[in-house]
Amino acid sequence: MRRMTKVGTSEFLRAAQVRTARIAASGSATRRQGPGAARAARRFLATVELRRFGVPSAATFRQHLDKATGRLVGALPRTARSWGLARKLLNIFLRDALYTTYLCKRFGLRTAEKFFEIPLDSITSRQLRAAAGRGALPRWTGVKHLRPDVSKQYQLHAALLAEKDGLARVHLDTYWWGERDDETGALPRVAGNALLAARRRARPSQRRRTTP
Repeated sequence: MRRMTKVGTSEFLRAAQVRTARIAASGSATRRQGPGAARAARRFLATVELRRFGVPSAATFRQHLDKATGRLVGALPRTARSWGLARKLLNIFLRDALYTTYLCKRFGLRTAEKFFEIPLDSITSRQLRAAAGRGALPRWTGVKHLRPDVSKQYQLHAALLAEKDGLARVHLDTYWWGERDDETGALPRVAGNALLAARRRARPSQRRRTTP
């Protein structure tokens, strides 16, 4: 049996990143994207230099994100290569790294929390389009066909939507997952932040109370 090391060591952090990569590039996240996609993505994500994403500059973060996306596209099997899939898997991985205490702290990911993107797929795109209103966002044609310019529009709207509740856009999907039906996995008929609305209602009123 392999000897375990203390929590926080470089070997432990390496193991934590590999684990995060395996969870991020799951079978469901790569479904119908071609054979070998999950394995190739996991292998790539396990080697991502997370320290590059713990930066205070939006431009620098975006630069590293774009470069890593391009490299991941090249690492995927030929039948699975698409910008949309690579960006989705990378964003899931970065979000999960942000949510992993040891990785987040070691690589300073909270510094760039507001720059992280929400992973885009059929579910998150549907939620965003419903919240934006008819015609405000481009039609969703699938992860495989997602282009950078379309992704940018969705990410911009996600940022505006999340900002209303004092959130970073990367956290929106966490709330939407919580709205799913435990048995069917179905989302509410009206997409739209029931939990976020509940947060608003729970906030103390800023209005001065008046006596009747």
